[in-house]
Amino acid sequence: MFKKILIANRGEIACRVIKSARKMGIKTVAVYSDADAQALHVKMADEAVHIGPPPANQSYIVIDKIMAAIKATGAEAVHPGYGFLSERRDFAAALEAAGVIFVGPPSPAIEAMGDKITSKKLAKEAGVSTVPGYMGLIADADEAVKISNEIGYPVMIKASAGGGGKGMRIAWNEAEAREGFQSSKNEAAASFGDDRIFIEKFVTQPRHIEIQVLADQHGNCVYLNERECSIQRRNQKVIEEAPSPFLDPATRKAMGEQACALAKAVGYTSAGTVEFIVDGDRNFYFLEMNTRLQVEHPVTELITGIDLVEMMIRVAAGEPLPFKQEDIGINGWAMESRLYAEDPYRNFLPSIGRLTKYKPPVEGPTASGGIVRNDTGVYEGGEISMYYDPMIAKLCTWGPTREAAIEEMRLALDTFEVEGIGHNLPFCAAVMDHDRFVEGNITTAFIAEEYPEGFQGVTLDEEMLKRVAAATAAMNRVAEIRRTKISGTLGNHERRVGDDWVVSLQGESFPLKIAADKAGSTVTFADGMSLRVESDWTPGKSLAKLSVGGEPLVLKVGKIPMGFRIRVRGADLKVHVRTPRQHDLALLMPEKLPPDTSKFLLCPMPGLIVKISVEEGQEVQEGQALATVEAMKMENILKAERKGVVKKINCAAGASLKVDDIIMEFE
Repeated sequence: MFKKILIANRGEIACRVIKSARKMGIKTVAVYSDADAQALHVKMADEAVHIGPPPANQSYIVIDKIMAAIKATGAEAVHPGYGFLSERRDFAAALEAAGVIFVGPPSPAIEAMGDKITSKKLAKEAGVSTVPGYMGLIADADEAVKISNEIGYPVMIKASAGGGGKGMRIAWNEAEAREGFQSSKNEAAASFGDDRIFIEKFVTQPRHIEIQVLADQHGNCVYLNERECSIQRRNQKVIEEAPSPFLDPATRKAMGEQACALAKAVGYTSAGTVEFIVDGDRNFYFLEMNTRLQVEHPVTELITGIDLVEMMIRVAAGEPLPFKQEDIGINGWAMESRLYAEDPYRNFLPSIGRLTKYKPPVEGPTASGGIVRNDTGVYEGGEISMYYDPMIAKLCTWGPTREAAIEEMRLALDTFEVEGIGHNLPFCAAVMDHDRFVEGNITTAFIAEEYPEGFQGVTLDEEMLKRVAAATAAMNRVAEIRRTKISGTLGNHERRVGDDWVVSLQGESFPLKIAADKAGSTVTFADGMSLRVESDWTPGKSLAKLSVGGEPLVLKVGKIPMGFRIRVRGADLKVHVRTPRQHDLALLMPEKLPPDTSKFLLCPMPGLIVKISVEEGQEVQEGQALATVEAMKMENILKAERKGVVKKINCAAGASLKVDDIIMEFE
């Protein structure tokens, strides 16, 4: 076995690899850029080597710098994680030439599966079900239309070297096929330097389901069941689960066997993932093979008990797999929510800055018999940089059933405290409560269909509102009693805490009565409904773990005048707890309106001004580009919402701005 492994990556996946290596008694080497000098993976590793400036193309993906770090530390093997150099054939080949073990597949397998046209041809030859389509090179738009007519509409026009949704168009008729071919070709040339295009049948009501394979150097290959990855936004996975709620055992077996056949056909070793599109009738079609560890691998580990990173290392060291296909089962259900540094209330724009609070739920067994796991690469006080991927953690839960795993995830998301940046915890919580998701009735279009106008927070139903009202009334009583115990008050001025209160939240008001005892409170509503509330919450705590009506409830708590700011299940609420008289008077107060910002262009996210496209005094039209802001490898063009004249420009290209900083003013 290896004595020392270098991890050619950063963030949570570098930390994840270090954990398995440490368990195996293997020393680890981290690499880091200037931006990551204080990163968690650097602190966790036995050694760390500086490899350059923050941009990845000057540090993490410069092969010569990684090779120099290997030489300087004497590492015998390299784990590439995912992203960066993980699927670069030239990196695997450079390691092979230097006599360093690549913890991944052989370079020819990476090359074969890295090209979408080649991989589909190989899949077809290996007996893998592929989408009907034309895998050859397409000369021009006329040929594209002819092929599309033969396949049958709708068709998907795709760049061979594509990824991340670039160079991809759906055509529903001849005109769209002609136009889409040229657009895809132009986009592919600009993005990848490769304008080769192929066409295939577009699968309607598609699910994205992938098979995890594991192969050794002795001809053994097994599949470790599937993962459902259909909850995606802009081709970016948000929530994954294992197994899929849609597959039956026969389909699972057929997909698994075909995935292994493909792996063997290309001489694959190590962990890999074969991705499929599955239609509403459980017909499945090969999409692509990822020749690396997947981001969502923890859900497979939770239902199989197999450490995939450890297996990758053992396979790279030449060991045979210690199990056969018949040994692989499915134990329970696992969920994963990806925590992204992006603001769901601002159309998921990237958010950067310091984590003023970062308190994940406690990992390990839960009181209800489940498991919580959090794979992360950050810590409280750490900085979320603009230079890298916005994912900062993967929150995973396990339960004996899908319903139990979802409930564990709901509680874990409510317990997860993150402050200082925008993040998508509320959105993940909203998905967990969505009827379609709970039923398992999901496709890759789920987010686009259910949140067409973006995410504006969750509106809680009546039952949940009453649970929150009962909880906050009981919490307010605790705070009121504490206030009566302030020393130094005048004699004969003892304050009595009443039993009658009105709780106002989400536009509704609930008159209620509290009967308290040593163990908790019984809250009775005007309609006669009673809820028992028990908790050890004390004023000042930012997290309240309660039992309401015999069921657990976790609230994130902030203080506002005469009440609380409560965040729960994707909702962000101002909850006012008042006496009946205070409530009547509050109804007479005028509503405070938000400031008018219609004459300002505000920066929608923390980022760098790349370009100012207009000048002071210039008349602009609706839809005209005003400025370009960059953050986390994304450029965002800010456009005029209406016709107007630029009065003042407050910043220039190169300026670093915060959220809502004023970029320019209009007359």
